[in-house]
Amino acid sequence: MSRFWSQAVHGLTPYVPGEQPRIAGLIKLNTNECPYAPSLRVLQAIRDAAGEELRLYPDPEATQLREAIAAHHGLQPEQVFVGNGSDEVLAHAFMALFRQQLPLLMPDISYSFYPVYARLYGIQARSVALDEQLRVQVSDYLEAGPNGGIVLANPNAPTGTALPLQDIERLLQGNPDSAVLIDEAYVDFGAHSAVELIDRHPQLLVVRTLSKARALAGLRVGYALGQAELIEGLVRVKDSFNSYPLDRLALAGAVAAMHDDTWFAHTRARIVASREQLSGHLRQLGFEVLPSAANFVFARHPRLDAAELAAQLREQRILVRHFRRPERIAQFLRISIGTETQCEALVNALRSIVQADPVGLGE
Repeated sequence: MSRFWSQAVHGLTPYVPGEQPRIAGLIKLNTNECPYAPSLRVLQAIRDAAGEELRLYPDPEATQLREAIAAHHGLQPEQVFVGNGSDEVLAHAFMALFRQQLPLLMPDISYSFYPVYARLYGIQARSVALDEQLRVQVSDYLEAGPNGGIVLANPNAPTGTALPLQDIERLLQGNPDSAVLIDEAYVDFGAHSAVELIDRHPQLLVVRTLSKARALAGLRVGYALGQAELIEGLVRVKDSFNSYPLDRLALAGAVAAMHDDTWFAHTRARIVASREQLSGHLRQLGFEVLPSAANFVFARHPRLDAAELAAQLREQRILVRHFRRPERIAQFLRISIGTETQCEALVNALRSIVQADPVGLGE
């Protein structure tokens, strides 16, 4: 604590990211990164960009990248906003759209950065509880009364469950007077994107990332899609904060990634296949595994304490994510999908733990 802090800083509780250990040889299944290397076209594009032009500022409008993203989604460049990872895009969207008189609605269990942004910007927020199966129920939002906006992750995090497109459209139809943000960080692994609804719903903003299915977490590239007037609000915030959020290397790599559909399709299919296989193995070991449309699974064992289980896996040099809060998910582990070899090592480790403790950890 410093006496020089502003009052707002004293009241902040920052977001805590997943652990990024500097230990060689770990099987790292705790931060939902892609287990495979980026496209070779991406790596070559970055090498090509790493020349003398690094002395110059990058394109503040990210023109080539916005054109590539627009072409991929069947939109116009003015319907695309790009930023330094989807976290920055979300932050700008909260500032541009959700500082309203009425409360912002969000799930009680979701991406834990949402309430952090709300506190940072002084946004009144109200949580809407997931149902007993840890699913979003659109009817709960429609019955919540007037609001200053809605933010949903689809698929949700950390549960991995997804809403069908008709539910998202029903939410939009029942909420015409405030912005609806659909965070699609994991949509490429099995959910239905809401992008096709943009032309019919001016209040819809869809946020995406290149960190997961494009294997570019280290470049920090995210984007938003919406009608041009909505996008202009984010641009105003960005240009009041940092006109150059993406450097030349990130822009070059991201453009190449958007153009390599073959690598994208192959890698996505490989991760989905591993997810389904891992889910099956976990169920054979007695785990309850929520249906996942993401690049991770959310699972608990009826006898094994989740915190102790995560600790025992760590002793075997395998990292998974455990959330102590909120209480409803304290017995779940979020497990990112690794390579086939990494998933096999995880299953073998869990099998040894389950077989060694037939009564239950801590009992």
